[in-house]
Amino acid sequence: MRATKNAITLALTCLLAMGLMKVSLGGQADAQAGAQGGRGRASAPASQKEELSETYRGSQRDNVEYQKVPPVKLFDNLYYVGPGFVSVWLIPTNQGVILIDGAQEPYVDHVIDSIKKVGFDLRDIKYVLISHGHLDHFGGVARIQELSGARVAALEEDWQMMEQFAKAPARGNNAPARVPKRDMVVKEGDTLALGNTSLKLYKMPGHTAGSVSAEFTVYDGGKPYKAFMFGGPGPRGGVAGAEQFLASANRVAEVQGVQVAVHVHSWLTSYPYPNGGIFERAQKLAQHKPGDPNPFVDPLSWSLWVKQVQEGAQKYLQEQKQKETR
Repeated sequence: MRATKNAITLALTCLLAMGLMKVSLGGQADAQAGAQGGRGRASAPASQKEELSETYRGSQRDNVEYQKVPPVKLFDNLYYVGPGFVSVWLIPTNQGVILIDGAQEPYVDHVIDSIKKVGFDLRDIKYVLISHGHLDHFGGVARIQELSGARVAALEEDWQMMEQFAKAPARGNNAPARVPKRDMVVKEGDTLALGNTSLKLYKMPGHTAGSVSAEFTVYDGGKPYKAFMFGGPGPRGGVAGAEQFLASANRVAEVQGVQVAVHVHSWLTSYPYPNGGIFERAQKLAQHKPGDPNPFVDPLSWSLWVKQVQEGAQKYLQEQKQKETR
């Protein structure tokens, strides 16, 4: 089994290096073309070159083939198995797998293929944790729930939010979004445990009313590092949402010793992550040699980002208050 996993890791490293090189060289030309008039939505001015991670949420957001990135093994027990624009995280344990989020159509088959490429079966998935109730995060979970038999967990507020999606008419003449069957309702302070792994859960509203964050341990060559996922890293919802988000940002700042950021998107549009998004760091990881530091272990960038989020949250709140007084 260990030899099989080592072979998979070697194959993934080669696949990642080739895949991201193709995207960063040939794909950047596509991204620039998209920014100048393609279907995608550019998030950088035409004169400003997009970062690789940024292209997935910017000029190439609607480019389905471009979004099908190879899976990435970041740590012994953490894999990225989502499309380019939205994260799907796979956390293996000695008793099965915890999945965070499930992307949305038309990318669910890609997520399923990526799970298999890193050496796991859908039946290995025991839990799916939904970071928050927006379609790009929960849209694929119903299929994964049905195919795997996994338990699905979310906060009550976002279970309600997702259930409203199912009742609302979809854009165009499409069918309403598929919502996972209501299952586990988690709350502030809960622990999601499976085998040798535990996720400490936090309720951190502001992006949605029921955004959930998670603290857990990742390992690199057996060495432990403290990881944190901020489940809703951008403010929404007027003054009330802004006040909630500022309080959540301040709570994130109180979590001590975070060394690894586990982001819900490869590129964070509200507050971009310093020193590279997920795919800039994945490129470095694919090229690093034994003994080199893991580029995802970066407590300094985490501290800089949290400060940026706090300052941005305060500014957003002030702007929302000004809008109410007009």
